[in-house]
Amino acid sequence: MTKTSDAELDVYVKSALGKKARNPVLLDVGHLTSLADAFLICHGTSNRQVSAIAEHIQRDLKKQGIKALSVDGLKEGHWVLMDYGHVVIHVFFESTRSFYNLEGLWSDARRIQTESLRQVVDDPDDDCEVDESLFIE
Repeated sequence: MTKTSDAELDVYVKSALGKKARNPVLLDVGHLTSLADAFLICHGTSNRQVSAIAEHIQRDLKKQGIKALSVDGLKEGHWVLMDYGHVVIHVFFESTRSFYNLEGLWSDARRIQTESLRQVVDDPDDDCEVDESLFIE
């Protein structure tokens, strides 16, 4: 698996932010697992929003020539797992995200702050929720 640059990962973040995904966190897991280079974790506040975020990501990335290898959990809207090979996207219902605590499970992973994540943090008028403490290494 080739190492994916932070800039290349930003396309996934932008796609999630395009449907107002909340508290997106991008983890560099490439040195911890052979599953992927990065995990993108975010959540919605309802099952419907979780499914809408995942569907948006899938459509948006497909327009850019990036197809998912698999997508699971789309209908239920509790935890949608989207496998793009080098990037795995987890879109959670808020309480499900708290319960599974992937950020804690992968606490040894470096938090990646892409350009899109920096812009959201720096823009006080943006209503997308991003917890800046999630970027602390």
